[in-house]
Amino acid sequence: MPEAIHLRVATADDVPTIFALIQALAEYEHLSHAVTGTPEALHEHLFGFRRYAEVVLAETAGSIAGFALFFYNYSTFLTKPGLYLEDLFVLPEYRRLGIGEALLIYLAQRAIAEDCGRLEWSVLDWNTPAIAFYEKMGATVLPDWRICRVTGDALTLMAQANAES
Repeated sequence: MPEAIHLRVATADDVPTIFALIQALAEYEHLSHAVTGTPEALHEHLFGFRRYAEVVLAETAGSIAGFALFFYNYSTFLTKPGLYLEDLFVLPEYRRLGIGEALLIYLAQRAIAEDCGRLEWSVLDWNTPAIAFYEKMGATVLPDWRICRVTGDALTLMAQANAES
């Protein structure tokens, strides 16, 4: 019989574990080089004066098996808040045990309880197992939308741009 899955809201003491999960996710996505943050910054953003995101952890068999990091966004068309799932990750040895499903259900229930208009996230186009899983859970992968991102030097240049240009 499979072990029970227990979900809990992360605490400040969980930051090292959360950061290790973020590093494992980055490795899975072939993006380890992109992890430039620190556990200290993560702690400040999750548990500091201004909290930018929240984390729910999944435990099974006495071990942390995965996590979901999310924050609120806003839909002007719906005039409602939404939940944006930044990261959902289950360690390889715990996959296919219902942990990802439990995390998504938790977020959907929270979105409903808080009168959010939607729950959304992005997925890498090569991650066909994740896409299939999300579609099985009822998600629609939007074909017409692309993510726009500005970081690093490009962000600095944009911020310094003359409005008259």
